[in-house]
Amino acid sequence: MFRYIFTLLIVFSFFSSLAQDTARYRGMTVNLDEVIVEAKRVGFDVNSFIKRVEEDTTFYRAFKNLHIVGFNAINDIRILARDGGTQASLYNRTRQTVKGRCRTMQVTDEKVTGDFYTKKGNYNYYTAELYANLFFTKGTICVDANGETPESDKGSLARHKSQLKQLIFNPGKPIKGVPVVGHKVAIFDPEVQRFYNFSITSENYVDGTPCYVFTAKTKPELGRIDKADVVIDELITWFNKDNFEIVGRKYALSYKTMLFDFNVKMNVQMTKFNGLLIPALVTYNGTWDVPFKKRETAVFSAKFSQFTAAE
Repeated sequence: MFRYIFTLLIVFSFFSSLAQDTARYRGMTVNLDEVIVEAKRVGFDVNSFIKRVEEDTTFYRAFKNLHIVGFNAINDIRILARDGGTQASLYNRTRQTVKGRCRTMQVTDEKVTGDFYTKKGNYNYYTAELYANLFFTKGTICVDANGETPESDKGSLARHKSQLKQLIFNPGKPIKGVPVVGHKVAIFDPEVQRFYNFSITSENYVDGTPCYVFTAKTKPELGRIDKADVVIDELITWFNKDNFEIVGRKYALSYKTMLFDFNVKMNVQMTKFNGLLIPALVTYNGTWDVPFKKRETAVFSAKFSQFTAAE
């Protein structure tokens, strides 16, 4: 009982500090379970909580934190054939070390099948290239004074990769420079939120952490025309009740036009090291069909452990 009362007092204090500028959410219909209704009676501010969900940058930042810590990783990437079998794959173990602002990576136990690489040793698939851009380090890479890694690619390729990263790792935020999809991912915008059912519930995460859970799912009754304006099919985020940090996120994205289409499902479990939020497990199952590329269907998992501080 004491823990419950203490947690509610933290909730009241925290959300009182965020109570400004939440009028834009007052038109939203949000379903609450019994625990949240009880918390609301003693100070849980639903609008402030939604504002925190929308403005969160820690989830995207967590992936960038992988650039400033050492870790062991198990990487499993499989490109699927039309019949569902494996067309090409990469499985390896890596160890990243960080000295000062610079990181290097060693690869062990690597096993490759199919045409994962081209004859010149480049990645033969866009999904593999994106994965490598996110999680692999070639040579010595250094971050700047702000902890950011300068993009090695220039021009439109770098821009497209950046936009794709935002779409996958920062769902719910509008993406600049993407005229067809960019605004449609902004699920908190009044023009977009009408396509969704929202809820806030209380449940334990897979590791037993007590969480507030924010869920956005497309309304099942949407017609064909409205579905054409939906990109995020589902977005579920688990927030630690004690400190409101994200401990996990699950989401599904899909979209289809005459030029391109994609259907992606991801699940991310977080951990903490030296006060930093860092991914512990990332799983992906998705298909992409973009201009001038063959359709790619892939699954991958990335497991990170044994974190170390920079030397």
